[in-house]
Amino acid sequence: MTLDAKIPHHELGMDSASIRESILDHLEHVRIRDQHSVTELDLFHAVAHAARARMADRWHHTRQRQWESGAKRVYYLSMEYLPGRLLRDGLYNLGILEETRAAVSELGHDLDALFEAEEDPALGNGGLGRLASCFMDSMATLGIPGVGYGIRYDYGIFRQELVNGRQIEKPDNWLVHGTPWEVPRTSLRFTVRYNGRVEPRTDTQGRTHFEWLDTDDVYAVAHDIPVPGFENGAVNTLRLWKAVPVDEFDLDAFNAGDHDRSVVQRGFAENISRILYPNDAGPPGKELRLRQEYFFVSASLQDAVQRHMSRFESLDDLPDRAVFQLNDTHPALAVAEMMRILIDEQLMDWGRAWSITKRCFAYTNHTLLPEALETWPVHLLDRLLPRQLDLIREIDRRLCDEIRRNHPNDDARLKKMAIVEQRPQGEVRMANLSIAGSFSVNGVSALHSQLLRERMFPEFDAFYPGRFRNKTNGVTPRRWLLECNPGLSALITEVVGSHAWVTDLEKVRALEAHAEDAAFQERWRAIERENKLRLAKHLEALHGFRLDPDSIFDIQIKRIHEYKRQLLNVLHVVKRYQEIKAGQAPKVPRTVIFGGKAASGYVRAKEIIHLINAVARVVNADPEVRKHLRVFYVPNYRVSMAERLIPAADLSEQISCAGQEASGTGNMKFAMNGALTIGTLDGANVEIKDAVGAENIFIFGLTTDEVVKTHAEGYRPRAIYESDESIAAVVDAIAKGAFSPEHPHTFAPLMDALLADGERYVHLADFRSYLDAQRAVEETYVDRPNWTRQSILNSARMGRFSSDETIRDYAKDIWGVPVSRD
Repeated sequence: MTLDAKIPHHELGMDSASIRESILDHLEHVRIRDQHSVTELDLFHAVAHAARARMADRWHHTRQRQWESGAKRVYYLSMEYLPGRLLRDGLYNLGILEETRAAVSELGHDLDALFEAEEDPALGNGGLGRLASCFMDSMATLGIPGVGYGIRYDYGIFRQELVNGRQIEKPDNWLVHGTPWEVPRTSLRFTVRYNGRVEPRTDTQGRTHFEWLDTDDVYAVAHDIPVPGFENGAVNTLRLWKAVPVDEFDLDAFNAGDHDRSVVQRGFAENISRILYPNDAGPPGKELRLRQEYFFVSASLQDAVQRHMSRFESLDDLPDRAVFQLNDTHPALAVAEMMRILIDEQLMDWGRAWSITKRCFAYTNHTLLPEALETWPVHLLDRLLPRQLDLIREIDRRLCDEIRRNHPNDDARLKKMAIVEQRPQGEVRMANLSIAGSFSVNGVSALHSQLLRERMFPEFDAFYPGRFRNKTNGVTPRRWLLECNPGLSALITEVVGSHAWVTDLEKVRALEAHAEDAAFQERWRAIERENKLRLAKHLEALHGFRLDPDSIFDIQIKRIHEYKRQLLNVLHVVKRYQEIKAGQAPKVPRTVIFGGKAASGYVRAKEIIHLINAVARVVNADPEVRKHLRVFYVPNYRVSMAERLIPAADLSEQISCAGQEASGTGNMKFAMNGALTIGTLDGANVEIKDAVGAENIFIFGLTTDEVVKTHAEGYRPRAIYESDESIAAVVDAIAKGAFSPEHPHTFAPLMDALLADGERYVHLADFRSYLDAQRAVEETYVDRPNWTRQSILNSARMGRFSSDETIRDYAKDIWGVPVSRD
């Protein structure tokens, strides 16, 4: 459809008066409010729409410029995003924060209070989603044409509540008041098909084609969110798909009195985009999760192909015009779906289609846990996605034939590399499909990438020389320093001489020259204390927590998982509690803060949460102890809470079992804000140690190789327990009910698992080393000038961990796209 007149594009003013006018206009004409009826929520929406309107001009120009130039596009496929609140971020990136603050102030309101009115978008869970959002921010800031594809979840993963210390999952209704950021593109919809059957047919030229018939269809409807770059006029797009029924209402069934059946199709469709990561412990959950993964992959590829075909004549040059980055294995079905589009819809032969496909995709692996490498039962795929399974089987057959030609009689290699397991109840290995169907495979830290090549996929690494590479993760310094730590950001700007460091974080190295300066250290400590006071005030208002700002703020915030070893942290807390009760007061008080969600079906992780809260209850209720030690679990950890916790941290807990964490990004955020790290040589901790200096980080525990050796020699944690009375006392206190007197055996199973032969994450093997490192923390903290010097050096040396640097590397080495900010 076209108009007979050109739509005018008016550049809206960026001054406070123009912004104020936009706010009032929205309140009057959209919210239908006057000065007597306006609410804080109304004002938030009005301010957000004023910001979005100013993004709109730049959004339009960015899209037009990319279209006209035919520039190669990056399509980022991710099951989750965690963008955090968007208003403050948008105002910073537009360069109108202070102008908007003045406009809101003229209306008698406080802009900071409006920031608090915004809900965190519930589109992700942990590091994977937050990384995707950092990357989207950096792509826009670097002027890289990029689109993020995902799902518009109604309720996200869940809102975490704590009842009697236990995690309770509630719907996270982040859309209850709507969101001002999304632009529904109701006319931009694609049909996504499921079930049905595949029938071969022969055309007039004798060629065989396959038709996917009798399918159950849903529509994927686009909802776009602008992603503005930092002060560069570029605005990219995060496109999220909402599932809606093809036939929303069965009037015949309703009129016949079958009211439930009249809306069954609506429920079938809407469940797909209802929540992130449904509990897949049973078959219904597994099926829904597979539906979700295919849903957003199919819609995204249809969209990208349609855009390409409307601009260019042929799909043969698609690899020169587009690259699809698979963020973990959730979008792995994209390989089979692209083949379906090219073969079934574009009528290409296999060779031509495969040549295009394998040059379009790049795969990022995010895990070293074998159980986290997705597999799907063949029987489920056969029923739900029969055409895709046919194509996967053919990809697998051709791969296996090639393996046999190059490595005859090597059944072990064939078994490891096959995409489809050769057994009656076979599984399809999505990581293997991603590797076979991509031109690039990368890990996310130097150690992780090494372990991928040497331990997880050595056969693929040998088979595809040069395909595996490393791209260490990074975080955006806009959100994770400039915005969340304004006091420190202002000091850095003063030292650097401009805010150029916001897009070139290496400039923060200028802080090093001031690390020994006593007056500068005093200013640094004053900023840290202000951040701690602000956090204490917030947590007291929200949860009634009473934090001591003169204590060490010792923080571990991340998804709850055994390998991340929150349990090791709890053991240390119990040891410290016992020492205080025995009259051994520490040299400095400590506040230990936990936060994070456990997957709804992960029983042991939920028991760890219960234990943390049980220990906290006893510690905080003891007048003798709480002068020296307090423990808090912050419920419903999310991006907006992280933005308060990270700037206030003295100590960052990065204590995963070596060889388990792919990278981590929380470690980067904490160090960037001046927290010192206590951690193992795992993930990006290794590179952080190299960057900040071994003398400015507290490293403990077994290395990756030592963990492997410990297990190979037969790890017996009970032997450690029996030979070390102080460790035994900690374990026994938990197991025998010291922290659960009403039900003394509540945590016995957790301790039994800790003592079991071969305990996977070597908690007790690392415990003594961890205690020694914690004592070193205390000794260092007492020497305030030395601690402050180390804090300054940590922040000064984190430039390489900006996501801008990571994305520059992706652009150069994988995507083949230029960076326009250089």
